[in-house]
Amino acid sequence: MNKTVFKLLAATAATALTLAFNAFAQTRGGTLTAIIQPEPVILTSALNTAAPTGFFSANVFDGLVEYDNDFKLRPALAESWDVSKDSKTLTFHLRHGVKWHDGKPFTSADVKWTLENVWKKIHPRNQIIFGTVTGVDTPDDYTVIIRFSEPSLAVLSSLNSNGAQVLPKHLYEGTDILNNPYNNKPVGTGPFVFKEWSKGNYITLERNPNYWDKSNVGSKGVSKPYLDKIIFKVVPDAGARAAALEKGEAQYAPFSPVPLKDAERLAKLPGLKLETRGYDWISPWLFLDVNVDRPYFKDVRVRQALAYAIDLNAFNKVVWYGFGKPAVSPVVSTLKQFHTDDVPKYGYDPKKAEALLDEAGLKRGADGTRLRINLDYLPYGDDYKRSGEYIKQALKRIGIDVNVRAQDTPTYTKRVYGDRDYDLSVVWFAGFADPLVGVTRAYWSDSVGKNIPWSNGSGYRSAEADKLIEQAQSSASQSERVALFKKLQQRVQTDLPSIPLLELHFFTVQAANLKDTVTGVDQIYSSLKNAWFDNTAKVAKAAP
Repeated sequence: MNKTVFKLLAATAATALTLAFNAFAQTRGGTLTAIIQPEPVILTSALNTAAPTGFFSANVFDGLVEYDNDFKLRPALAESWDVSKDSKTLTFHLRHGVKWHDGKPFTSADVKWTLENVWKKIHPRNQIIFGTVTGVDTPDDYTVIIRFSEPSLAVLSSLNSNGAQVLPKHLYEGTDILNNPYNNKPVGTGPFVFKEWSKGNYITLERNPNYWDKSNVGSKGVSKPYLDKIIFKVVPDAGARAAALEKGEAQYAPFSPVPLKDAERLAKLPGLKLETRGYDWISPWLFLDVNVDRPYFKDVRVRQALAYAIDLNAFNKVVWYGFGKPAVSPVVSTLKQFHTDDVPKYGYDPKKAEALLDEAGLKRGADGTRLRINLDYLPYGDDYKRSGEYIKQALKRIGIDVNVRAQDTPTYTKRVYGDRDYDLSVVWFAGFADPLVGVTRAYWSDSVGKNIPWSNGSGYRSAEADKLIEQAQSSASQSERVALFKKLQQRVQTDLPSIPLLELHFFTVQAANLKDTVTGVDQIYSSLKNAWFDNTAKVAKAAP
């Protein structure tokens, strides 16, 4: 990472104020304009875990729990919870008096219905996490008892709004869940109420005056949320996003929203700050998915050749401006408990790549070309496009001609996860705090071809990998789970259905007078109920 930017980011984190310190100062009011890019396909994370949806919907929906800045659980819709000694029974004691935005009471029936009909059947990650659930009991409106056939230690790592978003049973039961109109006019229990979605322009939320969270009320008697309104503005052009932030037309933008080369300049402006906190929970990694169902990619030597052809250090520097770290495994190194370096590695070696392609029978033709393929990149901005272009040039040197294709998000997800009509795909996944939550979905064979976005896009099918995943899912021993995940990393890096590229370092650009935007390790997928504008702060105007 650029040293100047790193120092600025470190200073930002070091001087951040805690909620407790600010309790007396919080004031209510104001409209926050947040940049969201690309525009969400759907407005509930219960059905689609794409980053834009997660960023938006956490403000409408609450989770059963929240996470603090040390990964510790704190109450949300559940006031408390109990885990049985054998880790096969999880009991939630729900908060009383919570209402959906339409006035209906939130009860245990909503949790039970969502778990049985959404988390277990539709949710890209929760199908594994809640796969061993044998029953859900609701002895009263405020108690949920979940019974597992095997221990499920990963559950507590994914119970926030993004990991386990609860839907209102009274609006979904008996409907076509995936096509329910409330997917795009959501009714939640969260701090902000949905008002309008102007497609291609903005999504508007307004303050929930009946929000249940009355904690940390300031001396002026104001309660959460403090903002009156949030407008999520769709700004497709990276340069336009930078200009909007610099001019104060937008005050909040996550997921490295500006051209990386502009980050240093914006970080120096007195009216803005760059924030790196709030991404810890998602543990993001960028990778190249390889469609192993293609005849030419069935041979592992060809997949290995792809890996040897890409100089990850140069890729990180040239394309991502140092806002990443070359990856050796799908489990990022910051997850120290689970990560291992003891895996097959594919350092930059184009000569070895060429030799492997020759061995696999893919000889250069008269024009020097061995193979012609397509590459589809995640349509989340210029960084992914430039990643595709870099890989195109890298593979050209070893005789592979790559056609880089652009499309919108629905077309991309259907092509990769539904029709499987692609060769290579540049994409990033969130690994989350436990590999079972975010990593194993990329390798579990059961999700192949089911049109479940952000799952096993490569089409990888391995009995050994499936067994390791299933054992990790049901083990009651954390040390055993750690060992199983390390074996899984060794297995998938040997088979190489996808090629880890970078551990991503995202950042948020926000107005300097916007306070308390980060209150947990999962903030980017958590609500802005604690955020407020300090209108007493002196903020220098941006240059004209």
